[in-house]
Amino acid sequence: MSDPAASPLPIRCLLVDDDPSIRELLTGFLQPFGMRLDAVADGAAMRQRLPSHDVDVLLLDLMLPGESGLDLCQWVKRVQPSLPVIMLTAQGDTLSRVLGLELGADDYLPKPFEPRELVARIRAVRRGAWATPQAQAQASVAVRIGGWRFDRVQRRLYDPEGVMHTLSAAEYRLLVAFVDHPDQALSRDRLLELTRAPGVEANERSIDLAVSRLRHKLGDPDAQHGLIRTLRGTGYLFAPRRAAP
Repeated sequence: MSDPAASPLPIRCLLVDDDPSIRELLTGFLQPFGMRLDAVADGAAMRQRLPSHDVDVLLLDLMLPGESGLDLCQWVKRVQPSLPVIMLTAQGDTLSRVLGLELGADDYLPKPFEPRELVARIRAVRRGAWATPQAQAQASVAVRIGGWRFDRVQRRLYDPEGVMHTLSAAEYRLLVAFVDHPDQALSRDRLLELTRAPGVEANERSIDLAVSRLRHKLGDPDAQHGLIRTLRGTGYLFAPRRAAP
């Protein structure tokens, strides 16, 4: 079976959410990341859409008019057990998250969420759907960065001693962009495109400040030979395979 990451085809997502603002926001946001989103407002529309459309990942809101997201998740896993499901839940609704996972959901994301985090989770469950059982058991969303470990789904950064460091939303989006494009020259304009967030004003200076903070957090201020290298007149290059000090 081929690796989906190497395929030029977009990841086809179906969103079930009764909030029109979320449907509109995600439809535009996911497209630059190689994802095509179809959105419906309730379970009835979802049941009609699934048989006639190829869907790679289902994004399923918990609180829906009519049938709940939990009921729909149970139905989906019965009729299409291999379809990855990410449940969108209310912040702090631990019981529903647990029930959703027990009913077969592959992941969950509490609202309000950072859209860039949703991209990472979609990619993670998509990789899991294509992997063999052995590969799934060994798969990790954690990325090694020098002596550091970055869990891109849980949004956690651990130093070489295992201590967790928090990331701001801008730092998280920037680090994910670098991790997704290792050893590539990225202009500031390209980084703005990769890290844009709805409703947030950003410019090239914002990128420079975020890079500076991220370097400081990683304890790696060397702009010439470190993890995040400045390319004069171009932008930045992320070198994750640099040996840990």
